[in-house]
Amino acid sequence: MSHVPHELAEEFPDMKDRIHDLKMTNAHFARLADEYHTLNREIHRIEAAGINVDDPTYEDLKKQRLALKDDVFAMLDGG
Repeated sequence: MSHVPHELAEEFPDMKDRIHDLKMTNAHFARLADEYHTLNREIHRIEAAGINVDDPTYEDLKKQRLALKDDVFAMLDGG
């Protein structure tokens, strides 16, 4: 399997243990992390396969990923 960039553990390498702990103990965090993971994989699939999607759709996917990443970070940071 090819490397998928932007995985949460890669985005927040100093918080790997916290990510794992929150996934196990916080259902809301686990759902956000799963949504991020699914969306990130879809973006990577589009990029790796050269799938033709219109720019607004692709940009919307990336904005959604960024918003999820912000939400995840807020929870990791204690918010």
